[in-house]
Amino acid sequence: MASDRYAGMSPGLLSPYVGAVAISKSDSTVIETTRGIYVGGAGDVKATMQDGSVATFVGVPAGTILPVRVTVVWSAGTSATNMVALY
Repeated sequence: MASDRYAGMSPGLLSPYVGAVAISKSDSTVIETTRGIYVGGAGDVKATMQDGSVATFVGVPAGTILPVRVTVVWSAGTSATNMVALY
């Protein structure tokens, strides 16, 4: 494994992301709370926010990172594709 000069530092919300996983859209599957979502294919993103509210981000361009803490990315209401959860 490569060395990490920042290993002894506490990560903060403004720190670079340290993990990523592809998002499978689902109206019921709860995922680990994200620090952001990378949107690879343009469209709408409907998500349950960390506080339980539901929001739809309309017309998100491809290549966008949404700096949002979400627990569900809905299938119904989400047309964006190739999304990646960032941690």
